[in-house]
Amino acid sequence: MQNCKNSEGYFDPTACDAIKHIHKEEKAVGNPAFRPLVYICSPYAGDMETNAAHARRYCRYAVDSGYIPLAPHLYFPQFMIDSNPNERSLALFMDIVLLRKCQEMWVFGSVISTGMALEIAKAKKHNQKIRYFTQELQEVENICN
Repeated sequence: MQNCKNSEGYFDPTACDAIKHIHKEEKAVGNPAFRPLVYICSPYAGDMETNAAHARRYCRYAVDSGYIPLAPHLYFPQFMIDSNPNERSLALFMDIVLLRKCQEMWVFGSVISTGMALEIAKAKKHNQKIRYFTQELQEVENICN
């Protein structure tokens, strides 16, 4: 909710409307100043080195498509131990917190890990937009049902 008060604390609808208009223009399609935050959902466990390389490629694709990618499975393993059940549980919790900040979730590949399934379920529960892509970066209908 926008604060419609001026610097002196008085209600100022003219300035408020102008600021709302500016924000709307910033979010307009094609405006290079606006890049939506997108959650990158892809496997990590298993062949972590290969899966991390794929996730980096998915992030680059998001950047090239005009989005800001968020891939916690690339970030958290830098300082957390995925094989430790307590740390993995904490990382998944933090993943969900970050997911809620994103405008969309992009799911890559046809393999859905346990962690990915949890993330997808949370996105669906909160009616977040979910888009599905093949490992070759082609958008498809939900390939995980």
